[in-house]
Amino acid sequence: MREEPQASPYRPDPAILPLSDWIADEVSAAEFPRATLRFRNRRWDQAVGLGDLDDGQWAAHFARFEPLPENLSRPLALRYHGHQFRVYNPEIGDGRGFLFAQMRDAEGRLLDLGTKGSGLTPYSRTADGRLTLKGAVREILATEMLEALGVYTSTTFSVIETGEELWRGDEPSPTRSAVMVRLSHGHIRIGTFQRLLALEEREHMAELIDYCLRQFPGPRPPADAPGRDEPAIILMHQVVERLADLAAAWMVAGFVHGVLNTDNMNVTGESFDYGPWRWLPKWDAGFTAAYFDQTGLYAFGRQPEALHWNLGQFAVALRLLADAPPLIAAMERFGPLYMAAVARRWCWRLGVESRGAERDGQLVAASEKAMRESGAQPDGFFHRHRGGRNAEGDLAEALESYRPVPSDDPYWSQAEPETMLIDEVETIWSAIDQRDDWVPLHDKVEAIRRMGDAHGSPPPPQGH
Repeated sequence: MREEPQASPYRPDPAILPLSDWIADEVSAAEFPRATLRFRNRRWDQAVGLGDLDDGQWAAHFARFEPLPENLSRPLALRYHGHQFRVYNPEIGDGRGFLFAQMRDAEGRLLDLGTKGSGLTPYSRTADGRLTLKGAVREILATEMLEALGVYTSTTFSVIETGEELWRGDEPSPTRSAVMVRLSHGHIRIGTFQRLLALEEREHMAELIDYCLRQFPGPRPPADAPGRDEPAIILMHQVVERLADLAAAWMVAGFVHGVLNTDNMNVTGESFDYGPWRWLPKWDAGFTAAYFDQTGLYAFGRQPEALHWNLGQFAVALRLLADAPPLIAAMERFGPLYMAAVARRWCWRLGVESRGAERDGQLVAASEKAMRESGAQPDGFFHRHRGGRNAEGDLAEALESYRPVPSDDPYWSQAEPETMLIDEVETIWSAIDQRDDWVPLHDKVEAIRRMGDAHGSPPPPQGH
């Protein structure tokens, strides 16, 4: 969602309703003691025709969850299963969120408004269905930074402080509470398909595949792909392409998601649901974001492997309707697609024109070597060497004959780039927590957006 959103009239389209009897449960939002608007995404509210809402109307819809006109009459908590740290769990689903509304943007794309921290659902288990204010602030920062770095991500649409005191084991308690709304192109997970496999719901699986192909259109499989006309095979190829690009986008951004369970994998290819994320302090394949990831399963350098494994579970689910060989053929495309996406995005972030797969691969390897040897923070590395400047040794040799992408944006003349390291995140939160000072957060969001404007959008994959 990096490209500048275009203003659009409000165009409600609750397209999921025909599936709602078996894919979701109707739920009610929690009643909160207070509704203090803390963040409203002015880049995206116009894109879905909600830019003219005043603060009172905004709170009515995004704190009390009064239905939007001609939209879902009741929120829907989506049903899904999932592998959590590769252990299958059938006891999950939307436990503190729900799908609130769907609408079209100016390009006709379906967009979802989904929540986090909106109260109990049938899938809350022992949790309270709430979200800490710190968690909401962290999600603002993650989504803004990722969007600016060209990662296909959900965007934080609204954060409202709700006036409750929450107790958590991993941060000082009691702590402040919030309800968040995210905007994304969909909330259909790999885990959604896994649930249908577990229940052997063939007809519903076919309906869900049809929904995904209609609402999240993508390219056809290669001409020589076996089974290329079968809906399940078409969707498999599309999700492989999307997750290969997502894995590459995270790696080039130096981002560690932290929890790559199959219920956190959106078939649209969007990155979403940000918990213990981190940006790399240095180029380190073993760096982990989650304190509870003691084996390093979702470490920085293992993220492509994790997404490939998750795609394997998607293929297993689709075996309910498709034969294994064409699904395996689609899976085999992941590695080459991932490497091509890394090279394409690396050149984009470094500000040089591609020289082809072999040369670009050498450039990536030389860059990684330079970062490992120097201990450079990745954001600083890309900024310092923008357009091929300041290169030495093997990196200078790899960059020889690369042409810089012209840009006169003043951002590239800054001494230091924008970063999102944990110390800065904690400083921004401390200002809010201790002094109720929101200026550092809003200043950071503006600075990140200026950085995003300087970068522009990454080039799409060939054929897209």
